[in-house]
Amino acid sequence: MTGMRGPHSARARLPGIAREAARFGAVGAFGFLVNVLVFNLCAHAAGLAPVRSGVIATTAAVCTNYAGNRYWTYRHCDKTRRRREASLFLLFSGAGMVLENGVLALSHYGLGFTSPLADNLAKNVIGLGIGSLFRFWSYRTWVFRAVPPAPAAPAAGDRDRAPLAV
Repeated sequence: MTGMRGPHSARARLPGIAREAARFGAVGAFGFLVNVLVFNLCAHAAGLAPVRSGVIATTAAVCTNYAGNRYWTYRHCDKTRRRREASLFLLFSGAGMVLENGVLALSHYGLGFTSPLADNLAKNVIGLGIGSLFRFWSYRTWVFRAVPPAPAAPAAGDRDRAPLAV
């Protein structure tokens, strides 16, 4: 069994993924506060419809999360393709928004759970949990791509040797 303990094994990558997930979670926690605050202000203070309030709240959280993820969680990643990165971030954030607010719509309109507590649980616990898992996977897979490692410079002794002709 080759590669069990190499640099690309799951065990070797686990600490880096754990740090990345912790940073993503910290940014997400701040985005969660923004999301809950804006949702409740829109839905209960301004009297907007629940899903409209959810979309506004998620949009506000997406803006804060982009800044936190770009400049902290994934600051080491490729910065040469910002337009592509921002477009993909918005695309996957939009998909996460559909997941998040779809749970709210199903709960509120489909199942008839219309209390403020039910709306908050549906959107900000269940929907946001599902949307966050999707966003973490999609951001790390498609949006914030790692910078490819630079080729290693040959060792001093290797420079004097000519490559073997095959």
